[in-house]
Amino acid sequence: MSTYRFREEDAQDEILELLDKFGDQSAESEIIEIKGMILVQSSLDPIAVIDNLKQLVASEPWQVRYVLRVLPVQVVVPTRLDTITQATRDLIKKMGYDTFRVTVEKRHNNSLGSMQIVKAIADQISNKVDLENPSWVILVQVLGGLTGVSVLRPHQIFSSVVEKRK
Repeated sequence: MSTYRFREEDAQDEILELLDKFGDQSAESEIIEIKGMILVQSSLDPIAVIDNLKQLVASEPWQVRYVLRVLPVQVVVPTRLDTITQATRDLIKKMGYDTFRVTVEKRHNNSLGSMQIVKAIADQISNKVDLENPSWVILVQVLGGLTGVSVLRPHQIFSSVVEKRK
C-alpha cells in the first residue's frame, strides 16, 4: 500500500481501521524503510478488499484520506528470477487466451533489471501483449529481497485518486 511521504502512521491507522470494518480484526501492517510504503497482511481476499475500498470511496469518500494505492499481492517469493517466473507460471493459468501486460515496480533492488523480469515472464506466455488496454496485468512488486506477484484484471488495483474522480 502507498501513501503520502511522512503520513505512513496515519495511513497505517486508516487501513487497519478499514480492514476491521471489512471484517478482519486481526490484520497487521508494517511501515517499511521505503518512504510512503506500508506492507499490510489480511486474512481477507485481497480482491474483495479492493472492491470494498472502491465501494467505500463511491459512497463515503472522506473515509479514505491517507490510503493512496493498494496493490493486491497473491504470492510473495524471494527476489530471484527463477522464483518470480515460477510464481507467475502458477498464476497465469487463469488468464486463458486473453491479452496481458507485465508491470514491474522495483524498490531497493538493483540485482534484477525490470526488462529482464518482463522478458522472463513474457517468454512463458503465448497470449497477445496489449500495453494500453490489457485484459490482465501481471504485477511484479520488487521490494528489496522479497517480491510480490499478482495476476489481476486492471480494475483490481485500487487508487483513491482515480476512484474519487469517478
